[in-house]
Amino acid sequence: MSDGTARDGATRDGATLDGAARVGPARILDGTSIATEFKAVIRSDVAAFVARYGRVPALAVVAAGSDAPSMVYLRQILKSCETVGIEGRLIELGDDTTPTSLAAAVATLNADPQIAGIIVQMPLPRGLPLRAVIDVIDPVKDIDGIHPLNAGLLRLGYDGFLPATAHAAVEMLRRSDIPIAGRTAVVIGRSAVVGMPAAFLLVKADATVTVCHSKTVNLAEHVRRADIVVTAAGHPGLITGSMLKPGAVVIDVGINVVGGRLVGDVDFASASTVASAITPVPGGVGPLTNALLLSHLIAAARRQAGEVVPTGVRST
Repeated sequence: MSDGTARDGATRDGATLDGAARVGPARILDGTSIATEFKAVIRSDVAAFVARYGRVPALAVVAAGSDAPSMVYLRQILKSCETVGIEGRLIELGDDTTPTSLAAAVATLNADPQIAGIIVQMPLPRGLPLRAVIDVIDPVKDIDGIHPLNAGLLRLGYDGFLPATAHAAVEMLRRSDIPIAGRTAVVIGRSAVVGMPAAFLLVKADATVTVCHSKTVNLAEHVRRADIVVTAAGHPGLITGSMLKPGAVVIDVGINVVGGRLVGDVDFASASTVASAITPVPGGVGPLTNALLLSHLIAAARRQAGEVVPTGVRST
């Protein structure tokens, strides 16, 4: 990693050397290049696993329904599996999936010794409660960290599988040499799979964190105080440049389809003129999320084979 100093004399977190905030154009935080570094390490780890155990670890991707943004994301994961030598299986359950049939599908994957990890499309369609998954999924195969055991380990600060998207949001900051400790952060979205885990991870990294949501009064006031903004609300254009503190770092986790194209929660055009650094959509948090899932998968496979390995990220 660098020492955090950019060539133009500004620190890479957006503050100049004399302490003044630097206003855009923002540095683009390229998740694709970071993910490529991760995948090179994962490919080596998978090859070593196959050589040692004589089998290819498999990831099961469960899709309940046909939500467009979710399916784009899931197919990207399956494509990433191919690039590193992991077997990817897509289990499509259809729009008429019931809680019982979803739970049964997950239970079947739990019992399959070839399956090292299971992820389920999120958010689930209306009528499918999250409990249909978390009550059944084996925590040792829960590589997206939704089982209460893994969620509890995260909250307590212990080692467990992290929700990959939240993990990617914070890892993006670390891999981009953006300081977290002592910073004021705002997380927009309080879901159990992205918003709250991201908030917990930022607190663990010593940020001071505010969680905002659909009932928050005067969202702009909270956002304007933040050095770091992480948005995972699923509302295109929710955050604009006028809402940001000059020099803020913006991590856009939103995946929305507007006019046939993927966009985030942030109005990129206006935000990039105020922020010091920003993730694009696509090409930001998404590719890194995929890479981290594969990192979690190989850790799960090794654990299931009897190895004692951490579930965190191996340094590239």
